[in-house]
Amino acid sequence: MAGIVVLILGNIAFQVAAERKNPRVGVFIECDGVRLHYIERGDAAAPCVVLFHGNGTMIQDLILSGLVDRLAASYRVVCFDRPGFGYSQRPRTRIWTAKTQATLFAKALDQLGVRNPVVLGHSWGTLVAIALALQSDYPVRGLVLASGYYFPTFRIDFWLMSGPAVPLLGDLMRYTIAPIISWAIMPKLIRMLFAPRAIPPQFKNEFPISLSLRPKQLRAAAEESAFLIPVAAQLALQYQAIQCPVRIVHGKSDQLIETDQSRRLHEMLPSSLLHLIEDAGHMVTYADTAEIADAVAALAFTSPGRAPLGGGPTRFARRNYFRS
Repeated sequence: MAGIVVLILGNIAFQVAAERKNPRVGVFIECDGVRLHYIERGDAAAPCVVLFHGNGTMIQDLILSGLVDRLAASYRVVCFDRPGFGYSQRPRTRIWTAKTQATLFAKALDQLGVRNPVVLGHSWGTLVAIALALQSDYPVRGLVLASGYYFPTFRIDFWLMSGPAVPLLGDLMRYTIAPIISWAIMPKLIRMLFAPRAIPPQFKNEFPISLSLRPKQLRAAAEESAFLIPVAAQLALQYQAIQCPVRIVHGKSDQLIETDQSRRLHEMLPSSLLHLIEDAGHMVTYADTAEIADAVAALAFTSPGRAPLGGGPTRFARRNYFRS
């Protein structure tokens, strides 16, 4: 018992120290009883791009990739810490599926005066982006989906990572051994996410890993690991109802989520465009930032809910893509 108490107090102290070392980078908005942390960059009068990060990361991931600055040169960019990550709250009174998050973000974007955005999601964030596009009361101009998991498959690794989300036992794990285990496996996990490329220096030197190891963020990450397969199964029944144009990007060498996930989604959405990036892993946002920015540009000036005409003069439109 004494050892458990020491671990709990140590993890609480670690969380406080991590937040002092890595203060928030944005501002807060209160929406539907949830405090959301976000940044806004670029021209407020320009078309808007909304960015959703993946599981386990936060706003800083998309900043360090260069996407935020690149897109802010031409667009209004709004980037959130999704619930439970970074400095956004994740109340335990809700089950935070992709649909629950999308409903919250639709209200938050309305409060910010954002309508008809291009929505870019990476990894778990692709499910939130899709769920937002399926909201009947919130128009989305287009989707850019990077490294997504869209169809249920047998993945024992996701279930194994969901332990800290289990009530009571998971709470004890999060404040005792889970941060230590996560710290130990983090270097290998990060190498796998970026493989076959090296970890970019800006990520290695500047990403606030200590924030990712806080007990409250470990709960959010564990919940999303547990929800991934059922959420994908639920959304897979609705993909054909997506009305806006879709651009799909995936690294050919992704070691976390198989490329076939993006191929299958592309086949289900005949008007979509798919680009598989050579020599790129799961963190495709770092592997070809310009390519993804071009995907946004191809959609930014189209009519909401309609496929773009003529493809536009962007590099994304000029390249060769797999079509069904």
